[in-house]
Amino acid sequence: MSSSEPSLFALPEPLAARLRPRTLDEVVGQAHLLVQGKPLGDAIRRGDVGSIILWGPPGTGKTTLARVVAAHTARAFVPFSAVSEGVPRVREILREAEDRQRLGRGTILFCDEIHRFNRAQQDAFLPAVEQGLVTLIGATTENPSFELNSALLSRARVWVLQPLAPGDLRRLIDRALADADRGLGTMHLAMADDARDALAASSDGDARRALSVLEAAAQHVGPGGIVTRELALETLAQRLAVFDKNREAHYDLISALHKAVRGSDPHGSLYWLARILQGGEDPMFVARRVVRMASEDIGLADPEALRVAIAARDAFHFLGSPEGELAIAEAVVYLATAPKSNRVYLAWKAASAAAAETPAAAVPLPIRNAPTALMKDLGYGAGYRNAHDEASGYVAQQYLPDELQGAVFYEPGVFGHERRIAERLGWWAEHGTP
Repeated sequence: MSSSEPSLFALPEPLAARLRPRTLDEVVGQAHLLVQGKPLGDAIRRGDVGSIILWGPPGTGKTTLARVVAAHTARAFVPFSAVSEGVPRVREILREAEDRQRLGRGTILFCDEIHRFNRAQQDAFLPAVEQGLVTLIGATTENPSFELNSALLSRARVWVLQPLAPGDLRRLIDRALADADRGLGTMHLAMADDARDALAASSDGDARRALSVLEAAAQHVGPGGIVTRELALETLAQRLAVFDKNREAHYDLISALHKAVRGSDPHGSLYWLARILQGGEDPMFVARRVVRMASEDIGLADPEALRVAIAARDAFHFLGSPEGELAIAEAVVYLATAPKSNRVYLAWKAASAAAAETPAAAVPLPIRNAPTALMKDLGYGAGYRNAHDEASGYVAQQYLPDELQGAVFYEPGVFGHERRIAERLGWWAEHGTP
């Protein structure tokens, strides 16, 4: 078999990939950006689009639009994923761009999910963008104001993509059914109007979702079949169930990591951390969860745990992937092997509940602020005793409102640093000034 012939075992591209627009005229939706007279659409037609950030929900055409921009120029289109690739690959791409530039050809660097790069990693793009070595097109589902550094934002214009309207999705569905070369036209399917309307209305403005459901329904009915409203909605529900299952797996893995740390198993903790990161989870999400574990499950049994967790978060923010992932792993092992206590967590819950039940409880007069003579005349601050004036450094006076006198929120545990806290509280109770 000739190497130029397609493999008998090659999987066909999904319908959404086959129908991806190749020219601006094929793009469905985003009229607010692309019709004649709009700056972005006109710039694409002229072939002089500068560096831009495309911000919008999934399935709104960010990748498609980047490819269309490239199709209207003679520049090379180089895709790059901030999820699976790092700064070394960026440097390699920029070296290749320099070679092209010497030959008189420009480069469009398309960075998908650019928000997954931390701010230090984003700096790798800056010199090339400033010098005109590459035109950067970044795609993100997150607010660029929060996720991209200001230097990059000042050099790239942000365009906001909107979810596709039901009418746009209906046009896309009709195109898929009719197109014999790239769509489902050779299957000669029929689709009831109410089925088309239901699918368009239920796809949440996501073209990829609508086409995925249509393709699955077409495979179900076969050539010459009829796609009914019931089938379209049933197929959509099945697709969403798969999505929900993936979300469930996401939370299952995070739960497994948290419980392995809580259970003091460094081996299980490292395994689940690796599974999570290899599955494509945002490491900063994991780092934030590790900070939560430090407060919730270690607490004052080892106050150093919170500092280690925060340092790991900061180290990852500075280094990015993959180097910064080691700092998260170090923090996970530290937390898993630290003494455990949830006493601060329980104390905070109890204090919060008490505050919610007594929102109008008055501050005792001795510990009120008394900045004016009138307030002093009213008794504010009267009888207050400063603990620094006592030999024991402790004064047993009223610090809770009358309604909560005698309430105990924090009771230290018996492990780690909390044992010393318990001893200190006991000593104060015995030797403190009454």
